[in-house]
Amino acid sequence: MEAIFTLSIVQSALELGCIYSLVALALFISFSILNIADLSTDGCFTLGCAVGAMVTISGHPFLAFPAAMAAGVCSGFVTAFLQTKMGVPSILAGIIVNTGLYTVNIAVMDFSSNVNLFACDTVFSLAKDLSDAAWYGDWYKILIVAVVVLFVGVILAWFLNTRLGLSIRATGDNEHMVRASSINPVFTITVGLCVSNSLTALSGVILAQYQKSCDINLGTGMVTIALASLIIGETIIGKGGMLKRVVGVILGSCLYRFIVAVALRMSVPAECLKLVSALIVAFAIAFPYLKGQAAFYKTRRMPVKTGVKAGEDGDGLC
Repeated sequence: MEAIFTLSIVQSALELGCIYSLVALALFISFSILNIADLSTDGCFTLGCAVGAMVTISGHPFLAFPAAMAAGVCSGFVTAFLQTKMGVPSILAGIIVNTGLYTVNIAVMDFSSNVNLFACDTVFSLAKDLSDAAWYGDWYKILIVAVVVLFVGVILAWFLNTRLGLSIRATGDNEHMVRASSINPVFTITVGLCVSNSLTALSGVILAQYQKSCDINLGTGMVTIALASLIIGETIIGKGGMLKRVVGVILGSCLYRFIVAVALRMSVPAECLKLVSALIVAFAIAFPYLKGQAAFYKTRRMPVKTGVKAGEDGDGLC
């Protein structure tokens, strides 16, 4: 019988899990911290991928990272502006930005639906030249991605514990209380969404250099994947400090990629992966509720102990 997991599958799952964990961390900021459903994630991911790919083609693979993150900041600013200054609900603001980004993305890609990076250097190809004589060998990709994710995770956990980060967290808990405390929620929401979208774009440029290609539809369904990773991580780790929750999101992303790898090894058609993602999200969201319901019914079926023997009352009379 063919093994479900091989070394190459584990390696690929870890690499993609770490790459997509940046999108999950972005949703952690917008969805869990700010309590905002940012549906511009799909378009912002493709934006980072497109900007990063074009900068890489121009011969600047390292400059592609800050360029993509700057583009993500612009996307987050527009989304926040629609919410805070134009009175557009958060869900509609995300849909509007996501729709507009399709044209922006294809314009960035020089009006081509696909761009390949096989003829130019990337961070991974440059690292491969050094890996032949190094101790890490073929693990250079996971090493690069892990270093980036570790750096981002530590910085994010530190930022959310600063004064500005605490203000952003308080805005998500109670915007009216924050306003009464002389904190401008417009500013905190804008900063939070800009940071969130910059992480989404960073994930996009890493994936573009990782697979040496960029497609206009690459970000389709990305919000579902990130939401699944986020919920799986929060279900496993639970509540706690910021660093613990950030680590949980990263672990949830890697676990999600392992689940997808198992589905592929069980001969699930590639066309059904979106359905698999939807089922994972549904189960992850429903799991705490189902667990509580199971505990409730288990308690109901337990015999009631009154502490008084049958046939006797509290006064010892028959």
